[in-house]
Amino acid sequence: MTEKRKKRILLVDDDVAHRTMLKVNLSGKHLQIFEVDDGDQVIPFLEEEESDLILLDMKMARMDGLATLKALQETVYSAIPVIVLTAFSSVETAVKAMRVGAYDYVAKPVDLEELRLVIERALGFQEMKEENERLKRRLEKQFSFANMIGSSPAMEELFKTLELVAPSDATVLITGESGTGKELVASALHQQSRRQSFPFVKVNCAALNENLLESELFGHEAGAFTGAVGQRKGRFEQADKGTLFLDEIGDMSLPTQAKILRVLQEGELDRLGGNETIRVDVRLLAATHRNLQEMIEEGTFRQDLFFRLSVVPLELPPLRERRKDIPDLLTLFLDRYTEKNRKDIKGFHPEVLRIFLTYEWPGNIRELENTVERAVILCPGEQITVRELPSQLLAEGGGAETPHVTTPLTLREMEREMIRATLAQNRGNRSKTAKILGVARQTLLNKLKDYDIL
Repeated sequence: MTEKRKKRILLVDDDVAHRTMLKVNLSGKHLQIFEVDDGDQVIPFLEEEESDLILLDMKMARMDGLATLKALQETVYSAIPVIVLTAFSSVETAVKAMRVGAYDYVAKPVDLEELRLVIERALGFQEMKEENERLKRRLEKQFSFANMIGSSPAMEELFKTLELVAPSDATVLITGESGTGKELVASALHQQSRRQSFPFVKVNCAALNENLLESELFGHEAGAFTGAVGQRKGRFEQADKGTLFLDEIGDMSLPTQAKILRVLQEGELDRLGGNETIRVDVRLLAATHRNLQEMIEEGTFRQDLFFRLSVVPLELPPLRERRKDIPDLLTLFLDRYTEKNRKDIKGFHPEVLRIFLTYEWPGNIRELENTVERAVILCPGEQITVRELPSQLLAEGGGAETPHVTTPLTLREMEREMIRATLAQNRGNRSKTAKILGVARQTLLNKLKDYDIL
């Protein structure tokens, strides 16, 4: 077993006798004492040595404790807890020091037992802060990326990949069914990249015909075609130094694909009707719900462009394969649309949750979000019921059987998710949750323990 390292304390005092007394009495199995004789030596010491806590005398010749504290607050060492030592008659000064950032103070003459207790408290508080920060970073890394949420294994794996890919300039091809959040992934990649302070430009390739799409992407000169009355910069130029997201790239014609390939290979383009070659520095992200491999075999998508686009391929799972995320998504959308529509809706009826957890969601997250928005608008009370659901959900989720469910939930899993979702909707209020679920409070507490729900 690895021995726990000693905590390192920096003692700052210009009284050598007082310093020596404290060092002798505090040094031991768990504490290692370092010393400097004035406040102006604190930051130079910290630049060379690590310290877990600072014991700081308030009255010193060159730089007093208050000035030292203020200087520390302007550095990366501001999180190190500081205990100030002050004469009993100067407690008012110690209070000022705590306002500046000191953890606590001990009056002189120092009571060693009191000082040891304050040191122990400060070190314990610091350890708790650091552990909370570690936990927060771990949870953020594991369960979220930018504005995306999810705790299912599929999403955890996606977040790990996004975290690695985002800081790079790699071209990313995002695939998945309609409504799975491809644009959200593209936006998250841009937000977490070194290009985040530059433009994020989006183009839906399926929304424009070939001529309009070329003009949109590459721009045009005056007179390039009928109606081109002036020069116009295309989306590639608008996204210079930033990120360009091409949604539904599978709907792009072969001639336009060739021009995209040129930009990717050479970093240059020509405006329509222009003779000037324009250089651009753009990170390209692309998305499609189509099967590009099949399109390559059919001759409708260029293989060389596919290889260029899919430096990092990301496939988004459909919602039916990440049912564990539905309660969290419901909470997100309910909060969003109750605020937007100024409604006071507390949550969902258990039967609604059952339907949500078993329905196939062919439209994926987009369909789920639209369903919640519609239900919020139609809901007359404090709880969304089956009356506010669209007919297709009732047809599939209301019968004795649920057709075509590819990843069915066991009754135990369904009950766990219903409890978790209802608890989340009621902001952790167990009495309300028990009432909505129609069980005794103690029964709910037993279920929470059984399912390991915090």
